[in-house]
Amino acid sequence: MKIICIGRNYADHIAELRNETPDAPVIFLKPDTALLQRNQPFFYPDFSRDIHHEIELVLRVSKNGKNIDEKFAPTYFDAIGLGIDFTARDLQSQLKSKGLPWELAKGFDGSAPLGTTFKPVADFADLANINFHLEVNGEVKQRGNSGLMLHPFAAIISYVSRFITLKMGDLIFTGTPSGVGPVQIGDQLTGFIEGEKILDLAVK
Repeated sequence: MKIICIGRNYADHIAELRNETPDAPVIFLKPDTALLQRNQPFFYPDFSRDIHHEIELVLRVSKNGKNIDEKFAPTYFDAIGLGIDFTARDLQSQLKSKGLPWELAKGFDGSAPLGTTFKPVADFADLANINFHLEVNGEVKQRGNSGLMLHPFAAIISYVSRFITLKMGDLIFTGTPSGVGPVQIGDQLTGFIEGEKILDLAVK
């Protein structure tokens, strides 16, 4: 399986990091070793002192496809979950300043915690109006709504499939809203979709 991630997909997050707004989805990949499941703890790595949380809605790809027309894209995912795109912000800044790829800051082991539950698409009345949020130690740090995405689910599926064949079981992290910030050892991160707890992990 592949972990495909979309960057810069919320205008407020682009603004807070002072990035340029892209014309097309920004795509990067994480290896399968980045995945954390079953609320396993996240162990703070020794190569960074500035790991940031980025809560995201995650699509679960349900069938294989390439060059998918946008109007058919909704049939290629069957469930929506919640994940965190942990980012080594200090390492990312160093790499970007040298014009180098920044996968090491995004794809390190354990950098993609995944919630324990995927909710079937049929459970949502409107895929363009899904609320989600992240709490750190009980305090809300990020709030998002799928309607605020610059590139909605169908556009993401269609665009990615032009370049990368999607296969059943692939995961697509769809971007993070504003409010990203550092995590510390001892923090408890809890993620919710429409008020339902989906993700709960400790930083150790």
